[in-house]
Amino acid sequence: MSNTFGKIFKLTSFGESHGLAIGGVIDGCPAGIDINFEFIQQQLDRRRPGQSIITTSRDEKDKVEFLSGIFEGKTLGTPIGFIIKNQNQKSNDYIDIKTTFRPSHADFSYQKKYGIRDYRGGGRSSARETACRVVAGAIAQQLLSLKGVSIKAYVSQVKDIKVDKSYLDLDLSKIDDNIVRCPDLNIAKDMISLINKVRNDGDSLGGKITGVAINVPPGWGEPIFDKLHADLAKAMLSINAVKGFSYGLNDIDISECLGSEVNDIIENLDGKTETNNSGGIQGGISNGNDIYFNVVFKPVATIMKKQQSVNNNGEVIIIEPKGRHDPCVVPRAVPIVESMTALVLVDHYLRSKTNRI
Repeated sequence: MSNTFGKIFKLTSFGESHGLAIGGVIDGCPAGIDINFEFIQQQLDRRRPGQSIITTSRDEKDKVEFLSGIFEGKTLGTPIGFIIKNQNQKSNDYIDIKTTFRPSHADFSYQKKYGIRDYRGGGRSSARETACRVVAGAIAQQLLSLKGVSIKAYVSQVKDIKVDKSYLDLDLSKIDDNIVRCPDLNIAKDMISLINKVRNDGDSLGGKITGVAINVPPGWGEPIFDKLHADLAKAMLSINAVKGFSYGLNDIDISECLGSEVNDIIENLDGKTETNNSGGIQGGISNGNDIYFNVVFKPVATIMKKQQSVNNNGEVIIIEPKGRHDPCVVPRAVPIVESMTALVLVDHYLRSKTNRI
């Protein structure tokens, strides 16, 4: 039923936004990995609501509780079960939409698919589910770090305010030096000002996140249907509010270029190339260069303005949403992008070990 992600390293998530808890089961994680619980919680804290003035005021602490699969700080190789309890729901804020459908939300499509829906905070379609991905991704990142692989993501655009520099020209250690998670501190100030203005206007914004995976060895990925970039695209497009994905050369339209302008010349048998227009992937398989990509987020669908819609009887009505919502989800999505990248890479790492003697 599409609640499981991965082929070998698998995450199955469960839960709704206003239920008792959300959680997951991680299967296929190798045994004997020392787990850094502080890192997992740090990643959850970067995603959680209520962390700054530009995020929703819902105050969830997002404390993860592990139920199985870890003993004395090490993975057992058995399924890792975990939960995150929901503690700050205000379900009455959603009574008004019990029989109506909010514009650009999943309310209508969920109702048509299942014939029933949990209208409280969007239920299963809420971005609250992504906290489960962050837990699994943080464990995947720890496994990848044993192979020397590191993953970074940062906000590179909010509406029309953009970071025009390559990730190579930025100090990625400064990503968390500001609440918008943009390593260009001057651009970050403009982004924060715009988000605050739009929040006060009751509207919302979209933007972009740039992701980078460093030290990925050549040879990870599968040909044809499970290409590495295809799985990265699926992972990113599964995140709430994501509308687009691109990897490699993106500052100009590569379809307008000549082959002589964009081909990456191979320098050595490590796979290093003079340029990295291909974004570290060739033929769906990593080639030893940095993997970098952009993820496009639409403006948050919930806005504090009156809008026309219909109810369960097909009658035209006017709705004015209540509740606590992000004016721009992009800053909180940074650890989600990192986590989904890690889940893809660790799965392909484990799959690569089965491809040859």
